[in-house]
Amino acid sequence: MSDLEPGARDAIDKAHVADPERIDGRPAEAVYADLIESWIRRLVDQPSLALRLAAHGQHLERWAIPRSQFPEGRGSYLRWRSAVHQRQGQRARELLSGSGCDAELAERVAGLVAKTTPKDDPEAQALEDAACLVFLETELAEFQRQHGRDKVVDILQKTWKKMSPKGRELARTLTLPGEAQDLIQAALA
Repeated sequence: MSDLEPGARDAIDKAHVADPERIDGRPAEAVYADLIESWIRRLVDQPSLALRLAAHGQHLERWAIPRSQFPEGRGSYLRWRSAVHQRQGQRARELLSGSGCDAELAERVAGLVAKTTPKDDPEAQALEDAACLVFLETELAEFQRQHGRDKVVDILQKTWKKMSPKGRELARTLTLPGEAQDLIQAALA
């Protein structure tokens, strides 16, 4: 662990505490950060400090721009997501700079969190894989309950396309309920 990491992680953790949503008494963002980091450690042999911090701040203050502020529909969803990513990158930069990180590290983390890195960036791909794996592992069951089969299959196909071969390999190791496994098989057929 770098000398910078504890202070930077603490700054992100303090921001996570403000998340109004709780999971087993913990801020939902903190739970999500732990899950993303866990997958990053399985996806990348020696993750860089920037990648570890970006994983920890992947949903940094996502609650600050509620989805409900944007109308329904795909276009509005994409605008919301873009606004959230932009804000998350800005906040990551602010928090890391304030915790003593140098500008280069703060910018790198901000770019990863804001999703502004080039498409072929391996660390950005690792974050994407981790986010997809967390979705499959923890959110797919609820998503199934809220949406019809065709929409779920479509989302699973899109999720699969976003993942690297290693991410897909790890996804195949997940123990999911039978219906979720069936939907994944339908998506991959």
